[in-house]
Amino acid sequence: MSISRKFLLPFSPIYGLTTMLRNLGYDKGVFESRSYSIPIICVGNLSVGGTGKSPMVEYLINHLKIDYRLATLSRGYGRTTKGFHLLKNNDLAEMVGDEPLQFKTKFPKVIVAVDENRQRGIDKLIETENPDVIILDDAFQHRKVKAGLNILLTTYGDLYTDDLLLPAGNLREPVSGAGRAEIVVVTKCPPELSKQEQEGISNKLNLSPEQKLFFGYIEYSSHLKNDKGSISLGSIIGKQILLITGIANDMPLLDHLKNENLEYEHLSFPDHHNYSMKEIEGISAEIVLTTEKDYMRLKAIMPHPGLYYIPIQFKFIVEEEKFDRKIDQFIKNEK
Repeated sequence: MSISRKFLLPFSPIYGLTTMLRNLGYDKGVFESRSYSIPIICVGNLSVGGTGKSPMVEYLINHLKIDYRLATLSRGYGRTTKGFHLLKNNDLAEMVGDEPLQFKTKFPKVIVAVDENRQRGIDKLIETENPDVIILDDAFQHRKVKAGLNILLTTYGDLYTDDLLLPAGNLREPVSGAGRAEIVVVTKCPPELSKQEQEGISNKLNLSPEQKLFFGYIEYSSHLKNDKGSISLGSIIGKQILLITGIANDMPLLDHLKNENLEYEHLSFPDHHNYSMKEIEGISAEIVLTTEKDYMRLKAIMPHPGLYYIPIQFKFIVEEEKFDRKIDQFIKNEK
């Protein structure tokens, strides 16, 4: 913990009490939490960013998009607009948010919408698009909506049980909030995570018998992509490379590039950063490498022929079929 955050420790109990009372109000019915007639899956976390929600949402899209008319609903963090917006393929990231645009670009037939008011967003989707299933991105704390299935993510090496409440730590609510999740997924694990270490994490999280625990990792593609095509990662070794990131936790990416023997300069920005022309002017690197999320923002203002992103996808270490069956059974029971 940084020295500045140590000074914030006395404020964490105040924040925790506030969020605890809020959750208690929803649990006891003092505040309204609305249910819906169609299956709604919520993907979220207890901490502030960096747990891999987007790869998990994309995993769910891949699993469900063939059999169902599927919609995703996000807040559209960092966008300059307000209210409900149904994404089109030619939308700009600054208008709709980088992650929703990433979903729409990668899955053009999937319905993608943004609205900071999740109740209104769901109502609009049901009214205008008639989806079979809605996936809520980053909505675990949005208690006004009662999702039928909650998937809670926590990062390997930074479990929510090891964290502190804001502002001293990164938790949005007390650890007890994890009890609302039917599924907990430990993300960004080493692919070779041992059974013994999985059991140790399971003991630390101390889930109820009804909750299901899974372990997964991020798989990086061996090819870089942009709107015009792709090249192999190995083909840029030895070239002048500039890495630009604006994500919550870039360490896994940096570790991966190190393992691939890439040498590069690195410009790091805050999560969901809105890049300006001034920040990128004068870039002369042969290859500008970034994340898929950052690419959604950069491509509109940076017509660099060497601008590429490295695709990623979520993978389960074990029990992928068990996870899929859990999702399928939920939807079947809700219909």
